[in-house]
Amino acid sequence: MKALPKGMFTALITPFNEDESINFDALRGLIDFQVESGIHGLLIGGSTGEYHTMSMEERKAVIQAACEHAAGRIPIMAGIGCSRPCDTIELGRFSAGCGAKWGLATAPYYHRTTRQGVMDYFKGVAAGCEVGLCLYNYPSGVGFELEPEMIAELAQEPNIVALKDTADMEHTAETLAATRGMDFAVLQGFEHLMLPCFALGGAGAFGIVHNLVPREMVELYETFMAGNWKRANELNARLTNLYQYMELEPFPGPVKVALGQMGYFGGVLRKPLTMPSQELSDKVTAELKKLGAIS
Repeated sequence: MKALPKGMFTALITPFNEDESINFDALRGLIDFQVESGIHGLLIGGSTGEYHTMSMEERKAVIQAACEHAAGRIPIMAGIGCSRPCDTIELGRFSAGCGAKWGLATAPYYHRTTRQGVMDYFKGVAAGCEVGLCLYNYPSGVGFELEPEMIAELAQEPNIVALKDTADMEHTAETLAATRGMDFAVLQGFEHLMLPCFALGGAGAFGIVHNLVPREMVELYETFMAGNWKRANELNARLTNLYQYMELEPFPGPVKVALGQMGYFGGVLRKPLTMPSQELSDKVTAELKKLGAIS
């Protein structure tokens, strides 16, 4: 049996100082907040973690620091995706050595390849990366959609364990149907689509907003899975504005500002990303006060 990710996963930010250096003390504090809140898992060095602005050595340093500080208290999924399969394999092996349980990778991007090229990429990475591979379907960011039939074929590989689906609900529903009964987990990547994904058999969800309200995310998941759909829907409705605000302007700016308002160090974004407008920051502040996250 494959070890499958399940539950709520926080796509953790990477806190940067004003000079854009990594603040490892702040990173450890954010991990403690998540662990103490009962979140089910952490995604380290994903898109919300601004991996695309970091060197390979910086990516390794963040993954290593997170795994060392988590110290087995919570499972870690590392962002390992690179354009070259050899680099993805290298980062996957490094992450496994640090203690990460899974690695997340998109299809290669910018210079498009064929459907077979994508299949060969994932199969080759899975065979060599030493962590359980979670496919990341992110067509709006990558420019290539993993079709449900492709995912079902890849799910038969011994080391391909899951999908993070950041597409529309129709795609998620078709993928869940295509992989039903297989040793494979489908997790949602959009907060707005978490509940319908769960209703159709999804195993969990990743989210930006989980950085801010991990306890609420855990309660939403656990109440829904326990059959208390009314309570889960009530929680979801309370948080919908916050879901929206996290991506109204380039992320992860809004969530970093929100963490600062809550007393945690979010830090700056690395260039060329820009911090959110004052108008959006004010909306986030008002919503956090409404939710009781800040006084």
